[in-house]
Amino acid sequence: MATTYDALIIGGGHNGLTCGAYLAKGGLKVLVLERRHLLGGAAVTEEVVPGFRWSVASYVMSLLSPRVINDLELKKFGLTVLPANDLFVPLENGDHIFFHDDVKKTQAQFARFSKKDAEIYPLFDQYLREATNVVRRILYETPVDPSKRDWKSIKATATLLWRYRDVAGQLYRIADLMTQSVYDYLSRWFESDIVKATLAYYASIGTFAGPKSPGTAYVLMHHIMGEHAGAGGWGFIRGGMGAISNAIAESGRRYGMETRVNAVVEKILVENGRAVGVVLKGGEEIRARAVASNAHAKTLFLKLVDRKELPAEFLGDIESYRSFSTAFKINVAAERPPQYKAFDKAKAGFDYPTYVHLGPTIDYLEKAYDDAKYGNYSQRPFITPVCPTIVDTTLAPPGKHVVNLFGGHAPYQLKGKDWKDERQNFIKTVMDTMDSFAPGFSSDVIDMQVLLPPDLEEIIGLPGGHIFHGELSPDQLFFQRPAPHYSDYRSPIQGLYQCGSSSHPGGGVSGIPGYNAAREILKDMRK
Repeated sequence: MATTYDALIIGGGHNGLTCGAYLAKGGLKVLVLERRHLLGGAAVTEEVVPGFRWSVASYVMSLLSPRVINDLELKKFGLTVLPANDLFVPLENGDHIFFHDDVKKTQAQFARFSKKDAEIYPLFDQYLREATNVVRRILYETPVDPSKRDWKSIKATATLLWRYRDVAGQLYRIADLMTQSVYDYLSRWFESDIVKATLAYYASIGTFAGPKSPGTAYVLMHHIMGEHAGAGGWGFIRGGMGAISNAIAESGRRYGMETRVNAVVEKILVENGRAVGVVLKGGEEIRARAVASNAHAKTLFLKLVDRKELPAEFLGDIESYRSFSTAFKINVAAERPPQYKAFDKAKAGFDYPTYVHLGPTIDYLEKAYDDAKYGNYSQRPFITPVCPTIVDTTLAPPGKHVVNLFGGHAPYQLKGKDWKDERQNFIKTVMDTMDSFAPGFSSDVIDMQVLLPPDLEEIIGLPGGHIFHGELSPDQLFFQRPAPHYSDYRSPIQGLYQCGSSSHPGGGVSGIPGYNAAREILKDMRK
């Protein structure tokens, strides 16, 4: 006899766990199924090199929702945030710039390159944060379908508009963010290329675009929407990013949520247009009143569901959903942290910059994209090196360090080449770039784990290797994410829901898609 639950969650990433925890808290019998040997999805900590534990994919906390932290009491279950220093950007001429959470400190830094930019920065900061505060509210909304003409849909759209009637003055600002390139957006305010590059770098993280690509201004805002202390809301998690997933899982278990690892879902059972359960690899059948998927939209609808159950137009939308990635991640076991030639601890006022961007100019960032645009990996990639072991001694043996290198661009598929042949050449390119800013870094490497987009696809389950489950572009946001008419966490199949980063508001370790999806599932199941 098949086991029956109120809700099954496919994928034990942090959003799947969040959705499951809220459903269990709401009184449902919940089972979370994870195909890998551990929970966490992209938010995991693993010992890949003996003695070294690192955050395999996601590497710093930025967007984790305060609502989720408080509702699920994650601090009670081990969530401990450790501070990251203010952003340090070494320049190619041996100089540097810091970007602080403190506006006055940032002004002082900007003044070294442009007095005009320093003077206008407080106004820019206020301007951007006012728009960001509006978008933060929208994060927790269930997207409406403005194309529907039935009374219920019209009422939902009208209610949403009425709820945001007080922010009508922000609409033009948000329109600019959604449509402009980050370069054009910043050029309206600043004159220094270095100042613009310091801010534009955020728009390059995890996206297949350059700073002059339309729509990248929004990606800048997406990265600063964290509601926590520190520049942009960033911080390290004690024990690595897996500690977030573990805390959510433990919180859910107290409400009765069950979890299973090494549980590979092969297909979703659909009867009379309704999802009624799943079949695991090996043939085990588990039935439920509702099924929620934390898996990528392409995985869910193109692999786990029989195509005959889905409308042709919807399938076309999912097939054309863009998730081609050029992001890479290299996790390094090192003898010591990178020794940046542009860093002087006496001048900085602290011992070491734990959070760094290597992407000193707009041209640097744009050229890195140009290489990828034509099918090659960047010959001078932008890189975010972070060293969590400066503040977290649980991740490496005494005296040793973990260095996470995240950057771009390394296309999922190369033009006229194969990653099997180019992998070592690419690693050398990254190490040469690191050495140019931190001489001798490559000689301090003990071992490393290299994750190109195909590796992120295979290990983490991200089609195309896209860390956000798809581009954060206007045509793939809010009521169009991941497809028109089905952005409300539901799907064309009754009882089948979406709770992962392919849905609104998109990627990043926020827990918000899982939170929002749980709200809609509970609403439907209580009717």
